[in-house]
Amino acid sequence: MAPHDHAPETGAPKAGHNHTHPDHLHSHMHDGDEAAELQVLTAQFIDGFISAKDKTAYLRLSGVPFEMADSGGGPSLKLVDVQLKTEWQVGTASPSFGSRELSYMPFPGEMVDERTNMILIYVSLQARREVDIRDSLKSRL
Repeated sequence: MAPHDHAPETGAPKAGHNHTHPDHLHSHMHDGDEAAELQVLTAQFIDGFISAKDKTAYLRLSGVPFEMADSGGGPSLKLVDVQLKTEWQVGTASPSFGSRELSYMPFPGEMVDERTNMILIYVSLQARREVDIRDSLKSRL
C-alpha cells in the first residue's frame, strides 16, 4: 500500500491512529508483512505460470506487459523470454566481530530452502532489459 500522511493540517503528528472522519477505512501493512505477502504472491504467480497450458495467455491475464518504452528514448522493448531460476540456500554467512573471516553456518538438510524467481526479458534492436517479477508485482501492490 502506498504510504500517506496522517498528520493533521497543523503539521503536528496525530496521536495513535484514530481518525474522526468515517471515510478512512483501510489498514497499514508493515514492511515485514509486505515482504511476506510479496514472497507468497511471487511463489503463487510462478506456480501458476509453470502449470499454465498457455503461458502467453497466463501472462496477458496477469497484466504482464508484452511491450515497454525504452527509458533511453529508443524503440520500444518487446517481451521475448521468461527465465526461471531456482536456487537452494544451504547455509548462511555473515561478518564476524573482530575478524576478516565470515561466520559460516551450513544448514541441516531440513532447513535447506528452495527459491524460484522469474525474470522477464525485454529486447529491442538497441537495448535489453531484465525485469524481476518481484519488482513488477511489488509495483502493483
